[in-house]
Amino acid sequence: MADDVIQVADGGAEQIAPVPRISLQAFCETPELASVIADAAEDRGMDKAHVRVQMGGAPGAVEAYRSAPTPNVVILETVGRKGEIVGHLDELAEVCDATTKVIVIGQVNDIVLYRELMARGVSEYLIGAPGVLDIIRAVSGLYASEGAKPVGRTLAVIGAKGGVGASTVAHNLAWAISRDIGVDTCIADMDLAFGTGGLDFNQDPPQGIADAVFSPDRVDTAFVDRLLSRCSDKLSLLAAPATLERVSDLGPEAFDPLFDILKASVPSIVMDLPHAWTGWTRRCLITADDILVVAAPDLANLRNAKNLMDLLRASRPNDTPPRYILNQAGLAKRPEIKPADFAKALEAEPIAVIGFEPQLFGTAANNGQMIAEMEPGHRVAQQFTDLGLALTGRHDTRRARPGLLGPLSPLLEKLTQLRKKA
Repeated sequence: MADDVIQVADGGAEQIAPVPRISLQAFCETPELASVIADAAEDRGMDKAHVRVQMGGAPGAVEAYRSAPTPNVVILETVGRKGEIVGHLDELAEVCDATTKVIVIGQVNDIVLYRELMARGVSEYLIGAPGVLDIIRAVSGLYASEGAKPVGRTLAVIGAKGGVGASTVAHNLAWAISRDIGVDTCIADMDLAFGTGGLDFNQDPPQGIADAVFSPDRVDTAFVDRLLSRCSDKLSLLAAPATLERVSDLGPEAFDPLFDILKASVPSIVMDLPHAWTGWTRRCLITADDILVVAAPDLANLRNAKNLMDLLRASRPNDTPPRYILNQAGLAKRPEIKPADFAKALEAEPIAVIGFEPQLFGTAANNGQMIAEMEPGHRVAQQFTDLGLALTGRHDTRRARPGLLGPLSPLLEKLTQLRKKA
């Protein structure tokens, strides 16, 4: 069995709520800021917003809105002094709708100016040269209601090749996140025709994820709640119908209404994506908060995993990079590509290497159980817990905390080794 490799994830990654469907226009004075806002518009967090960037600053905005309605949000860049900024805003107020939110980006760091801008209805004042995430955070903050629950995070799991055990990994990972880490989790089986979520969790619900996808007009919190099948106190399943009555030739945004509802109510959503390249699978990957690619240690998996990783890195420059694991490693007499060679080609270490355990995984699948249910003390069960911890950036609360003798433990261990040698 191959040695497992676990890395600590970027648990401190900032969580910014996606921007809703709004219209946003920016009037810039410098090409540098225009470029930053254009890059922000391409980020997945601004995917639903309609963004237009133009030059001219505040005077350009005043002139534009004399004969045109104002959008939901206006971003103004001004490099002038305090009096000029206030004067431009007074002119804008005469042509701007009362419901329009305004973000001002300037160079003057003055608390008196800040108060004057707030008194005139400015929603946010940014100083200096904001980056892409600063822009997204500012716009997102305009629509984040006070006291709202944190938006749930989505983890997309996909196989680099069919048959590499991506669904098994997704299901066991969701189980570990819910049971061992204690986070309410929903697993969405998105392989509508051949999904195994119902089998793996020994569930046979009459309704599931297809009901939400094919009836988007009915999707609301109450409707989605009825579709969930309870697997444990903290784990729910949106099962796939696993029938061939319908084809899944869906539009790219087919799953958007469903996940908008889930993210508002469930802290962790694991997306079990099929090994297929469609508009909606691509969109689900790019818009997910975290991505895990499951690969077996052979050449086809290496090629496919590299293609996926390269695409996702380029499409999500402001997000945590996609991670990958090597699954089914250590099969006897099979030539395999070593983890070090995978890491060199993909320019990243695998977050875990899971050994080939056909008896363990086969028995669990046939029994409709997770590895941790069937063999709680097994090394692979601990790997899934460690994997869940790494991907969620949380700490294992089950492990005993060091007592008063904690700092002395290395010394005690060394003394024990000396006694054994004696």
